[in-house]
Amino acid sequence: MTVTSALLSFAVVAALMTLVPGVDTALILRSAVTRSRLDALVAALGICSGVFAWGIIAAAGASAVLAASQRAYQILTYAGAAYLMFLGGQMIYRSLRRRELETTNVAVASSKWKAYGTGLVTNLLNPKIGVFYIAVIPQFTPAGANALLMGIALSAVHVAMTLAWAGVLILCASLAGKWLSTPKAVTWMDRITGTVLVGFGVKVALSKP
Repeated sequence: MTVTSALLSFAVVAALMTLVPGVDTALILRSAVTRSRLDALVAALGICSGVFAWGIIAAAGASAVLAASQRAYQILTYAGAAYLMFLGGQMIYRSLRRRELETTNVAVASSKWKAYGTGLVTNLLNPKIGVFYIAVIPQFTPAGANALLMGIALSAVHVAMTLAWAGVLILCASLAGKWLSTPKAVTWMDRITGTVLVGFGVKVALSKP
């Protein structure tokens, strides 16, 4: 297996992972509908930063601790679950008590950082991404290749797939923009996304290493 064939083979795996609806998809769609296309793109960049960080950590071997230590895995898992449930609950609460906010430059800048931070933290608090990379890096590392460099390359492929899918989601949200941008649609999007996040949080908390 050559480096090129390894990257192409992993691209298929990464594409399948990316296409499966989950927290990342919900966050991108929610940002595109309730904020703007730029906010959705920023959220996607935060998600990709988290994915890339896990790939590097796994390739460096540091996340082997998560695979070897059940306690470390559980601590990070519960932290991630709590964050998802908090984030989802916050969205549901805000949808029930929605207030008009002033769109100042500071608020806009703040929303961008919040969108990026949400995507980043959501992925960094997901130990399964690190365990996933620990499992796949050896499988897609050709004999004699540098494991760290391959981990970085595989992460880059995953990031490219995620950004491409985010672009599709943002485009679809934009095409339905007039309907989705109504106050009622925004409220229901927050409720649906919040419910999805809470549900994933519960699922993560109950999952076993």
